[in-house]
Amino acid sequence: MTDIRNAPVGVFDSGVGGLTVAREIMRNLPSEKIVYFGDTARVPYGSKSKETITRYSRQIIRFLMEQDVKAIVIACNTASAFALETVRHEFPLPIIGVIRAGAEVAAAGTRNKRVGVIGTEGTIGSGIHEELLHSLDPDIQVFGKACPLFCPLVEEGWTHDPLTREVASRYLKELQDKDIDTLILGCTHYPLLRSTIREIMGESVRLVNPAYETALELKRLLEKEDLCSRETREEEFPYRFYVSDLAEKFKQFANSILPYDVEMTQKIDIERYYSQPKEGGTDG
Repeated sequence: MTDIRNAPVGVFDSGVGGLTVAREIMRNLPSEKIVYFGDTARVPYGSKSKETITRYSRQIIRFLMEQDVKAIVIACNTASAFALETVRHEFPLPIIGVIRAGAEVAAAGTRNKRVGVIGTEGTIGSGIHEELLHSLDPDIQVFGKACPLFCPLVEEGWTHDPLTREVASRYLKELQDKDIDTLILGCTHYPLLRSTIREIMGESVRLVNPAYETALELKRLLEKEDLCSRETREEEFPYRFYVSDLAEKFKQFANSILPYDVEMTQKIDIERYYSQPKEGGTDG
């Protein structure tokens, strides 16, 4: 009988942004295997409805469960905001998102209780960061700013382009005027723009990277549930990558940011995974 503790962790995102989460898992949980799914055919998620994002998330979770994963990380802020609570009740394995861990670090670290959040239109519009931060400390003031152009700029590979800096300067001006001392990078693409954001916001503003914090949360979860891998790393290909489109482009991007050489990315038809829960709520 296969030991479930040696099963992989599932990680999914709307595209390549979640690779920043996968990267932190590789660094901080080196004995864990990963199955990653990037929904590159349906990116971006940030402008889509809660119902659509929940449908997409169900489909992807069904696919990942077919890969026999032991836990799932929703490495997408929009899907974490819109779908996490729903799918947690519908599927029989631990599922975490990328929002709570960053919010907890921001709440603990802010000195003047003025916290900024940047993200997609969907994430900012959901108000989930504000809700979480207020539940942790009612005195915190939260200033959200949607930065919808950041994702396509990152996916074009223009992380250090003058155009990206100009766009970032325009977006972040509003937050510079709010005297924040902490800024949550509320989209998994945004850590790839960290140096540009740091340059614009200045050293006095603490940048919270939820990708790193989520890897630590995953580690705590696996320890709590006795799901930590017992295997020594001898497997030649401990990480598998799947996408819904543009496999070669995804592979090239992955190889530019991961501490691991991605030799193959496989395209799958995600639409064949039905998305509705069974009658009665839960299903497996």
